[in-house]
Amino acid sequence: MNKRAVFHLVAYMTLVIGVAMVGCAGVSFYYHEPLKIQLSLAYSGSFTIICDAIVGFLTRGDINLSRRDGFGIVVFGWLSATFFGSLPYIFSEVIPHPVSAMFETMSGFTTTGASVLTDLEAVPRGIHFWRALTNWFGGMGVLVLCVAILPFLGVGGMQIYRAEMPGPSKERLTPRITTTAKLLWGVYALLTVIEAVLLKFVGKMGWFDSLCHTFSTMATGGFSTRTASVGAFDSAIIDTIVIVFMFLAGINFSLHYHALTGKPGRYFRDAEFRFYFFSSLGRLYSSPSMFGSAVPPRSAAVFEMPPSRLLPS
Repeated sequence: MNKRAVFHLVAYMTLVIGVAMVGCAGVSFYYHEPLKIQLSLAYSGSFTIICDAIVGFLTRGDINLSRRDGFGIVVFGWLSATFFGSLPYIFSEVIPHPVSAMFETMSGFTTTGASVLTDLEAVPRGIHFWRALTNWFGGMGVLVLCVAILPFLGVGGMQIYRAEMPGPSKERLTPRITTTAKLLWGVYALLTVIEAVLLKFVGKMGWFDSLCHTFSTMATGGFSTRTASVGAFDSAIIDTIVIVFMFLAGINFSLHYHALTGKPGRYFRDAEFRFYFFSSLGRLYSSPSMFGSAVPPRSAAVFEMPPSRLLPS
């Protein structure tokens, strides 16, 4: 394994995370949260950026990656993201125990949705925003984002892309892998913007809640700003918007791209989509609520369905 190249690229990945933390400090400042919360995010981001700069400088040079190196970048990248991503929780003392903080971070980046937090209303907004961002980054993959925004990664970008993405095959929408990554992240960002706007103006959510729930929805990660999740808003409109975008987020994003370029028929020609669509439909209509039993409404059945997360495959 080319250790120098691997850790050089891992440094760039965690640099993105560090910048995001500093951005969350801005969110905390905007909402006039205690100085301790603002500084915990700012210090975490600054420390991450400084460490990345040092590692990046010490490992600079030509980049030539093998498939093995691609897997190394994914493994060390996620471990690094988990370590640095847990710092805001620890410094703010929202989750003071390091292991629990790393658990929360890994749950966010892997979009698992498990949490050690029990009273979400007591969590500062800056920390909530960082927590939601870990979901959103993990939904499409921060490494794929790096391939998209760092042109020089085009040399070994395909190795990272193959190692990062799940599924039996990794479709290239264009000859250049950096362009493919940009298109996939573009579709992801477009759906994110549309859902956030709908939750704000149709669902009557505040911007903060709409963004946090959109980040979680698009990643099918399940993080919320409320202990009762979206049920706390008691809104059929919000439930419907979230359900629709959870379904869309579970579809192979390359199919969305083809649909946006005038080829919607690609959906039902794809075996994964057909299985996902009909199994989701079957789960919905097999809900006990169909037969009048005293259970939550049918929308609850959709929320309980395991997400497929059929990312570009």
